[in-house]
Amino acid sequence: MVERVKTGIPGLDDILNGGIPKRNIVLLSGGPGTGKTILASQFLWNGLQLGEPGIYVALEEHPVQVRINMKNFGWDVRQYEQEGKFAVIDAFTGGVGEAAKREKYVVKDTDSVEELIDVLRTAIREINAQRVVVDSVSTLYLLKPSIARNVVLQLKKVLSGMGTTSLLVSQVSVTERGFGGPGVEHAADGIVRLDLDEIDGELVRSIIVWKMRGTSHSMKRHLMEITDKGIVVYPDKVLKTRRYIAMQE
Repeated sequence: MVERVKTGIPGLDDILNGGIPKRNIVLLSGGPGTGKTILASQFLWNGLQLGEPGIYVALEEHPVQVRINMKNFGWDVRQYEQEGKFAVIDAFTGGVGEAAKREKYVVKDTDSVEELIDVLRTAIREINAQRVVVDSVSTLYLLKPSIARNVVLQLKKVLSGMGTTSLLVSQVSVTERGFGGPGVEHAADGIVRLDLDEIDGELVRSIIVWKMRGTSHSMKRHLMEITDKGIVVYPDKVLKTRRYIAMQE
């Protein structure tokens, strides 16, 4: 039997055949506005409701803004932080600013993958984290594409080795065929891609599981939407698009 981690996101566990296999490192890939950060935050919040401590690694936004964004969906993490069940790792400010000085976990050298991993390791151990989100992993290798695969492998060694199930948010351009960085998709255990397509003059959201080690999964592109309570995936609604076929011709 495969031990699974339930995302708790309506419809997503259905297309994953019950959830993400435990310890998997999943690349959550997509263009701007596709809902990556919302899905990742929802994954952490749902884990807290199941008694599974979590960590949000903030590489692209101020930790204060991360908490505000979550609270906008009704996911107030302050109590869990006080109880030592949730942590935001500040890998954005470098410890600069009054608000940053109040953060418990800070990466002072924001260009150092080694320091990030050290802080991450400490935080996982201290709160006994079972779920981790890194948002976004693209920040770590955008300046040095050649190290992309190595960065993901380093993260994987720590995250999977310490027993966490993790989402690595990966930014791609709207027209990009890949998942964010050369060789990254081979290092990850799973890839979930979110897309926003214009169809008949309307923007339509969709999700597709490209791969997931350790489980069978839906091979279809499913419709999804962002509601005021987070993301909802529709397992019975499939979006047919010629997006990739057209690019390959």
